[in-house]
Amino acid sequence: MSATEKKLRAVVAVPLSEEHCRLIEELEPRVEVVRDHGLVHPMRGPADWSGDPAHVRTPEEQAAFDAMVDSADALFGIPDVDPAALKRTVAANPRLRWVMTTAAGGGSQVKAADLDADALERIVFTTSAGVHGGPLAEFAVFGVFAGAKNLPRLAADQATRTWGDRWEMRQIDELTVLVVGLGGIGAECARRFHALGARVWGTTRSGAPVEGVDRLVPLDELVDAVGDVDAIVVTLPGTEQTHHLIGADVFAAVKPGAIVASVGRGTVVDEAALLAALDDGRVSFAALDVFEVEPLPESSPLWSHPQVLVSPHTAALNSKEEERIARRFAESATSLLDGRPLRAVVDTVEFY
Repeated sequence: MSATEKKLRAVVAVPLSEEHCRLIEELEPRVEVVRDHGLVHPMRGPADWSGDPAHVRTPEEQAAFDAMVDSADALFGIPDVDPAALKRTVAANPRLRWVMTTAAGGGSQVKAADLDADALERIVFTTSAGVHGGPLAEFAVFGVFAGAKNLPRLAADQATRTWGDRWEMRQIDELTVLVVGLGGIGAECARRFHALGARVWGTTRSGAPVEGVDRLVPLDELVDAVGDVDAIVVTLPGTEQTHHLIGADVFAAVKPGAIVASVGRGTVVDEAALLAALDDGRVSFAALDVFEVEPLPESSPLWSHPQVLVSPHTAALNSKEEERIARRFAESATSLLDGRPLRAVVDTVEFY
C-alpha cells in the first residue's frame, strides 16, 4: 500500500473484543479499524452483538457514538443491531459504502431499516451467512437423531423408571433426509447427513449440484417430494417468499412419522400447521431452534408438546463465532478493496 493510499475506515458499531479488532487489522492492513469499547453496549455472553440492554449511554456518549459511526466507509455490524440506528447513520453518512451484519439473517434487519432506493444502490450489505453453518448443522443432525431414536419416549420412561418392552429405533443410514435450502447452512447439513450414510435430497433455486446431495428438488416440487422422505431439515432465511413455505399443504403430504428440524428462520414453518401434524402423527418429532415469534410466548403449545424439542435460538452460539465473523469481515474487506465480489451479499429485493 502506498503512503498516499487511503485506508478503508471501518467502524466497529457493535461490541467486539480488542483481540478481534486487531485480528482484522492483521489480516487486512489496508483497513483502519475504528473502535471505542466504552461506547458500545457490553456483551453479556459470547456473540451478544446487541449487548446489555441495561447499559445506557449518556447524551454525550450517544453523540460520540453517532459521530463515530457516521465517519465510516464501512461498518462492522448494524449500530446496536438496531434498524432505526442504521437508517439514521445511512442518512447522515454519504461516504458509507459497505455494511456487514453480524447475523446470518441480517437481510431482515436491513429491510426493517426501510432505506430508500438510493441508499440500497449506494451501499453493499453483506451478512455472516455460512459462519454459523457447522453449529446449526450439528443441531439439525441432533434433532433428526432425537426423532429417529424417540428421545421423548426414552426421557419419559427414564423419568418414571419404566423398563418397557423393547422397540425398534430408526437408523440414520436408512433414512432419506430432505434439506430445504442448500445455502451455507444447508450445504453443511447435507455434508453431515451424507457422511452418516443417509440419502440426502435438497431443494434448490439454482439447480447447481451440492456435495453430498443425491437428488436436487425444485421448490415447486416440494409438496410432491415430502411424501418420500423421512426427515425434513429447514434452513431457509425468512423472506416474503419463504413465509410459511412449510405449511399445511406440505404437512398434509408428508410421509407419516416424518421428523422435522428447523434451523433457518422461524417464519418459514407454519407453527399451527406443524402442531396439527404433530397431534395426528404425520410428524413424529420436531426439533426447533427458531420460531415465528421470539422469544417463544409462554402460551405457545410448542413448549409442552411431548414430541417437540424447543431450543431458544441458541444452536448457532459458539465461542468461536466472534473470531469467525471478524475473519469474514477481513476477507470481505480484501475483496472490496481489490474490486472482487463479496460473499453473502443481501438481495435488496427479497432481503436475504
